[in-house]
Parts: sequence; C-alpha cells; structure tokens
Amino acid sequence: MTRLTRMAAPLAVLPLLFACSAGSADADGSSSPSGDEAAVSSEFWTPEPGTDWQWQLIGEVDTSVDVPVYDIDGFENDAAVVEELHARDVRVICYISAGAWEDFRPDADEFPEEILGEPNGWPGERWLDIRALDVLEPIMAERFDMCADKGFDAVEPDNMDAYVNDSGFDITADDQLAFNRMIADLAHERGLSVGLKNDLDQIPELVDDYDFAVNEQCAQYEECEALTPFVEAGKAVFHAEYELTTEEFCPVTTALGLSSLLKNLDLDVWRETCAAAA
Repeated sequence: MTRLTRMAAPLAVLPLLFACSAGSADADGSSSPSGDEAAVSSEFWTPEPGTDWQWQLIGEVDTSVDVPVYDIDGFENDAAVVEELHARDVRVICYISAGAWEDFRPDADEFPEEILGEPNGWPGERWLDIRALDVLEPIMAERFDMCADKGFDAVEPDNMDAYVNDSGFDITADDQLAFNRMIADLAHERGLSVGLKNDLDQIPELVDDYDFAVNEQCAQYEECEALTPFVEAGKAVFHAEYELTTEEFCPVTTALGLSSLLKNLDLDVWRETCAAAA
C-alpha cells in the first residue's frame, strides 16, 4: 500500500488559489482523448494535467469506475485485471514500493539485512539504504519486469524521499537523486512510463526524468504549488487527500491543474472527486 512518509506538520488548508494553464493538445496539434494520449511529445505515455483517475491498493479491484487511468498494486493484481481495464481503453499504473522494504512481498528475502533501515511507520515496512544501487537495481528491475509482463502502462514507485525521513542511514539529497533517476531509467528501459511519488523538493531536478507525478496531502501541508513544474510541462499530477474535505482542497488543487481525489487512508475502492463536490 501507499505510505505516508511526511514528518509531522501543522494541519492546514492552503489559503490562496494559484492559477496555472496546461495544454491539452498533442505535439502535432491534435486533441488528446481523455488524457489517454500524451500532452507533450514523448515516447512514453504522458497523461495530461487534469486527467481523472482511480487509486485502489486493497481488495479486489473494482474495474467499473469510469475513469481513463487506474493505479493498482502490481503484486496483488494479475494480467487479467490489466487486460480488463485495457479493454475499456483505461491506462493502468503498477504500484511498487521502491524505497522501502515490505516483509509481506514475495521477494522480501532478496533484500540483504544490512540495507534494511528504520521502520517507516507502517507494519512490516522499513526504509532501504538507497545508496546501495548495485544491490537494489536488479531487484527493482525484476519488479518492473513483472509490471511490464502483466501489461501495465506505467509504474508508481513509492517511498521516494528517504533523504528527508528518519531512515537510519545518512542519505543525502544527491543520493536520492541518483536513486530516483535509476528508478526512472529502469522503468523507461522496459517501455513503462513512471511517476514521481512525493519528493517535492527535488521536482525541479526530476521533472524531465518522470512522465507524471503522484502526491499525497499537498493541500493539507500547504505545498501543492511545488507540483506546478509537472503541470507546466504538460504532465499530470495524480493527487489524493485523506483528512481534508473536497470543499476545502478542491478549489486550490483544481486551479493548479491537479487530478485530485479524496480517499480513505487504506486506499480501498471509495473515492470522492472534485467534480462531485462542485
């Protein structure tokens, strides 16, 4: 499941609305259907800003939600689920934890004990020493091979900001950049698009390496404006809040061009959109 790794911060709602513009046409000037084609010229699928989506990481996936993009667990879902969604012209993102170890995954024994750090606040999970690129690269490559073999269109690598958390390792911003770029390269080598998960401070350095962004709680922590480089580049920001109401965050995030949802923290099927709140 997705993980909240942000340190404690005051709960607040963004006080101001920020406007931004985003193109909705392809590089050749033709219109893009429902975010299913790239808003910018790229060899990888690049969902455009404002594309609606569904994020479900637990339970049997409800494939009936009328949206053009799904984000589901890569280990827990087989190719048949992806095929069913593709039959409706839905793009499917493969959720994989990249920066944290999960003891419940089938490949958990492949991670050496020496690269397992502090717990990240969720049962059965510990931060990884992302400096160990030579160890982690083949493991992540196998995971992304799984996503590609099942027919996924993209990857959502989670826990991509160990350097700003109590990981148990002396991880620097440069270490994080090297790891995050390795992850992007592994996805692209397999023909998969890839989304940057959180890691707001490094967006200026990474926006060109990633095809979209996934964010949790930027409205609650008053930091959604940091995501605008993705929108300005014609790339979607798939965003979720858990504690605020849609009435509180939608006016802000809609003005910024984010694809916002209100979700339960466990990321079951339930969702509330900004369109429903309008």
